[in-house]
Amino acid sequence: MEDHTNAPLILFDGVCNLCNASVQWVLLRDKAGIFRFAALQSETGQARLRAFGFSADRFDTVVLLHGGRCYTHSDAALAVCRLLGWPWSWLTVFRWIPRFIRDGVYRLVARYRYRWFGRSESCLLPQPAWRDRFL
Repeated sequence: MEDHTNAPLILFDGVCNLCNASVQWVLLRDKAGIFRFAALQSETGQARLRAFGFSADRFDTVVLLHGGRCYTHSDAALAVCRLLGWPWSWLTVFRWIPRFIRDGVYRLVARYRYRWFGRSESCLLPQPAWRDRFL
């Protein structure tokens, strides 16, 4: 198996339908296959959260680990878009919006995501072609 320790890793809420749809959105646009994924609830996700000093029982943000840095909330979403390259990298113009506003909107959606988008009983099972990208 390849060494993916330096690959950008997206930690996501594995039972959130919005989060699962977001992961699939990234998978479809990540033509170079640079991203790796793990559910926040998984053993890998839990270990990575603890390594960066996060509570292992809060799943209210997507987390991007890349280049020794940890991105959360809107910073994580914008960093993913930047790493996807053109045309998605243009979305980084939203960094000009103050973080407290961006993250306020992010937290609002995160708070109501189960109500608005639903929740699965189990974590996402990736398509066979994508299985090696999930840790």
